[in-house]
Amino acid sequence: MNGWLFAAGTVAAATALIHIIAGGRDVVRPLLAGPMPAEPTRTLHVVWHFVSADLLLSAAALIVVSLRAEPHTPLVLFIAAQYFAYTAAFLVGTLTAPWTRPLLRLPQWMLLLPIGTLATIGAGL
Repeated sequence: MNGWLFAAGTVAAATALIHIIAGGRDVVRPLLAGPMPAEPTRTLHVVWHFVSADLLLSAAALIVVSLRAEPHTPLVLFIAAQYFAYTAAFLVGTLTAPWTRPLLRLPQWMLLLPIGTLATIGAGL
């Protein structure tokens, strides 16, 4: 078993649950109740579900490959790259906003960065 990849998959699974539970309550419900027109609202709602599926599937993939004798390195690096890209998106979106203490305003990057890091280490890089 590859403990690094198992840890990455476990953190990814926890992140998926946080996304689904807290994101549904704090982001999706207010979005759906807001004043935006129906098409952009529904598009963002669908994108939220895309992210939910991606988080769950990548968590499952990391856990499955962690149990193999040899991890599927290209897949693991692809998943790590996704999490690094998600981290970068949150950091750019947060740091370019005119907020005080912006890194705590949208703290999702704090969960995403360790997943990419653990997966990269688990891939042997």
